[in-house]
Amino acid sequence: QVQLVESGGGLVQAGGSLRLSCAASGSIFSLNVMGWYRQAPGKQRELVATITGSGGTNYADSVKGRFTVSRDNAKKTVYLQMNSLKPEDTAVYYCNAAIATMTGRSTYNQYWGKGTLVTVSS
Repeated sequence: QVQLVESGGGLVQAGGSLRLSCAASGSIFSLNVMGWYRQAPGKQRELVATITGSGGTNYADSVKGRFTVSRDNAKKTVYLQMNSLKPEDTAVYYCNAAIATMTGRSTYNQYWGKGTLVTVSS
């Protein structure tokens, strides 16, 4: 069984910063791409940022230059540093990871965390 647990969400004023963390645990053989998605009220879930096992990154245009994704492979943890936050960044942020488990080492499946709420006030 695999779990992704996010932390670090909260309320912040516009222009402020937050750092999200997501730790993977359980019967993990290998972690591939990890990343963050978000879903604002009334909107579809959208990509925020992803990072490969070797450190290659991809960002949504709306967060480029403000957000930084990173990971610690030894800790099986992915981070999202969010700076210069805007009210439109308000959303539930979800961690995502492609994981091969001990019982299915040749197959990567997508796993999701339960989400952490980020609220940016104007």
